[in-house]
Amino acid sequence: MIITDGVFSMDGDLAPLPGIVEVAEEYGAMVMVDDAHGEGVLGHHGRGIVDHFGLHGRVDIEAGTMSKAFGAVGGYIAGSEDIVEYLRQRARPFLFSSAATPPDVAACIAAIEILQESDMPVRKLWENTEYFKAGLVELGFDIGASATPITPVMLGEAKTAWDFSVRLFAEEIFATAIAFPTVPHGRARIRAMLSAAHSRDDLDFAIEKFAKVGRELQVIT
Repeated sequence: MIITDGVFSMDGDLAPLPGIVEVAEEYGAMVMVDDAHGEGVLGHHGRGIVDHFGLHGRVDIEAGTMSKAFGAVGGYIAGSEDIVEYLRQRARPFLFSSAATPPDVAACIAAIEILQESDMPVRKLWENTEYFKAGLVELGFDIGASATPITPVMLGEAKTAWDFSVRLFAEEIFATAIAFPTVPHGRARIRAMLSAAHSRDDLDFAIEKFAKVGRELQVIT
């Protein structure tokens, strides 16, 4: 079995899923995709990375969460009838967890229905992403090779990232530092995540504060 994240959450880049699927088919392996950061973001109406690459019917297992883009709670595994039945009987997280509450289930269903009816939230998310990333790049920040709304602001040393995060918080921006061992030494960063709920004023405010703190810490000029 080949197991991969659909979107790598620290850098915001995409798994080379078409190539992975081709290798799996050549050698008779199954493919499992953890698309926690792709569902509600990539593909038609937010259907995820499998839809994004047009690989329907070629990925054996897809795992996802309702707690990120969908704004609810819970998670799921999608696969063949045999796989789902096996997990129901053998998967410890399923066997030893309590059922989701009715309000939580209703919220999950409503989130799916909203995206089925309109792709406006997904389009708004990507509009916000492009605007915010362009603003940071114009200021001189290094945002890595992100291909998704996950936006790493590369700062290098862990202390710089922690100081940056603390100063942002003082400016009413909550953006956490990510450092070793979550990422390699020398690759510490602030990780920003855009939302369809952000207004243009919100984004301008954030860009302004990133600029202020970046100049204070001499990250940008």
